[in-house]
Amino acid sequence: MKTWKDILISPSTTILNSLQIIDRGTMQLALVVDEYYRLLGTVTDGDIRRGILKGISLDSPVELVMKTNPTTANINDTKESVLAIMKLKRLHQIPVLDEGGSITGMELLENLIKKDRKENWVVLMAGGLGSRLSPLTDDCPKPLLKVGSQPILETIIENFIEHGFYKFYISVNYRADMIVDYFGDGSQWGIQIKYLHEDKRLGTAGALSLIEEKPRESIIVMNGDILTKVNFERLLDFHKENNSKATMCVREYEFQVPYGVIKVDHHKLLSIEEKPVQRFFVNGGIYALEPEVLERVPIGTFYDMPTLFEKLIEQNEETSVFPIREYWLDIGRKDDFQRANNDFKEGLG
Repeated sequence: MKTWKDILISPSTTILNSLQIIDRGTMQLALVVDEYYRLLGTVTDGDIRRGILKGISLDSPVELVMKTNPTTANINDTKESVLAIMKLKRLHQIPVLDEGGSITGMELLENLIKKDRKENWVVLMAGGLGSRLSPLTDDCPKPLLKVGSQPILETIIENFIEHGFYKFYISVNYRADMIVDYFGDGSQWGIQIKYLHEDKRLGTAGALSLIEEKPRESIIVMNGDILTKVNFERLLDFHKENNSKATMCVREYEFQVPYGVIKVDHHKLLSIEEKPVQRFFVNGGIYALEPEVLERVPIGTFYDMPTLFEKLIEQNEETSVFPIREYWLDIGRKDDFQRANNDFKEGLG
């Protein structure tokens, strides 16, 4: 889908179908219109994720999650004025309307200005022992285990490169020399790589204290054993839209209780629910952080990311969750490693 006409939907279109249209398109949104092509609202990936967090079903009509007062441009507006609005409101696209409010086109930011590479640093945590994957990791760090034809960490880095990221930190400890020898300074991939050398285990956040120069932009932190197709640009957009100090990517996790669950009030039996399914959001191991958050990490001390988020919550800082709906796999055990290789054979990874 390459034109604005391909992203027109009605208010009764399901959220799932709207999501498919957004994903297949190039404009990162869908336009909700009536039968006269009058604009009723817009819906983005972020709008749908917020709806998921509120418990709205993907089978529900898109009008439940759409923005009903989106920013628009008039057909008579100049390119310069449209660009000024887009920069002011941090928009990637604006619908263009005629005098009657009907859609006549779209202005895209990338068509108005040259798109530069992203200045955000990506921090990849690759210092773990990978003991649950022994003996595979006895002589090889987990990030260098091959999934498909190349190491896990190389696939992760190439995924970021596809989204325009080129500045990386890699935290290393176990078999650090092998990781440094493989990736070097990143010039083979046309990127910059710096290393955070842990002389002891520092947890999933502790290595952030080793970053000497404070970043200027939001950073992405990710465990080095996760394979995913998360759109990192959308993660940063979501992070900024919510004015968050820290955003945690989460996965929906469900399990079925294998028994009938009894609800009681003292001695009285109120209900019996047979084998109910419980649903939760769990930590996905991917985070977006503002630079000042790094100052909260104690220097040279074991410190996990959940602890950092708990401290931010205690201090009433703005924290958000970004639901992952794309492919995601944490390679923690041997069966996960086998599944990852199977997924790549089938073209899922």
